[in-house]
Amino acid sequence: MLTQEEAFARIRLLRSPNIGPVSYSMLLARFGTAAEALAALPDLGGRGGKQYRAAPADRIEREVEAVRRAGAKYLFHDQPDYPRLLGEMDGSPPILTWRGDISLASKPCVAMVGARNASAAAVKLARDFAKGLSQSGFTVVSGLARGIDGAAHEGAFPQTTGVIASGIDIAYPPQHSELQERIAQEGLLLAEQPPGTEPRGSHFPSRNRIIAGLAAGTLVVEAAVKSGSLITARLAGEAGREVMAIPGSPLEARSHGCNHLIREGAVLVQSPEDVTELLSGFEGAPRSTFREPVSPFEYTPEDLADVEPADIASLLTTAPVYVDELVRQSGQGAAAVQLALLELEIAGRLERHAAGKVSLSS
Repeated sequence: MLTQEEAFARIRLLRSPNIGPVSYSMLLARFGTAAEALAALPDLGGRGGKQYRAAPADRIEREVEAVRRAGAKYLFHDQPDYPRLLGEMDGSPPILTWRGDISLASKPCVAMVGARNASAAAVKLARDFAKGLSQSGFTVVSGLARGIDGAAHEGAFPQTTGVIASGIDIAYPPQHSELQERIAQEGLLLAEQPPGTEPRGSHFPSRNRIIAGLAAGTLVVEAAVKSGSLITARLAGEAGREVMAIPGSPLEARSHGCNHLIREGAVLVQSPEDVTELLSGFEGAPRSTFREPVSPFEYTPEDLADVEPADIASLLTTAPVYVDELVRQSGQGAAAVQLALLELEIAGRLERHAAGKVSLSS
């Protein structure tokens, strides 16, 4: 049972400077509780080369009150309602805030994403697919953006989950404020950012990983080659989930992303029944070959040992590199390297990237 004191400490730990999902998980694994981890942060930051202060307690008190005012609740990574598939995603969010029906996140889910400036035909197609999938028992997950996202939510009501890049109390985009409130009332609304946070460009990839992580498969309806929808599809592929796309005309630029995905190994689908057939009973063996899953680097928390952070920092540049490559080149144990990286990250000198890569902060 998670006590109120430990829940508060966990929120404070995650909101502290330079603490992300990976470092949060490592700190809990090393120290057992968030309270103990908070007490150790100044020393860890000092070893990394910087003076460190955790997030002020009064700021967390204001956040907790804002969550309460918004009619939302916290969901922690080890609570029973935390979605299993999302928990299996590398770098999954340790803490979410939510409004609505949390059970929707644990039902079979399919993500639907696509262009914001979607064609009228694609918007209708997304709405029809979402309706068919929800009637087949799937929760349709999307990101509340204009175009395909909004159509997917509307078609699936009330069997839909919206994941936003802002705080739980901020509607974005503004023209979807009514849609967002309806999802919070009838479906499920999820946010990773603290309340009061306006969406920034850096928040959207994080939102996309949650969308991909919740679902057994991601369906791209219409998208350009360079779009956030393809980032979501790539994240789904790296997590070993199904990646699907609806083909389009080669004369339409908004179809090029879907056609590219299919060429690279995504499964071509033409009806909701195709999606249902692919995802029913999904057990982690996708037919799509778009981006083979990347195995996360494994570390042993109980064996975390000391090594000088400067020795590991000397091997790093601003170019991302795999952690196991650092282990090989340093000659140190995997656990010792992980601890040194953690200390560098807490000190603000390290950045973590997709697929388990790290680099010096730019």
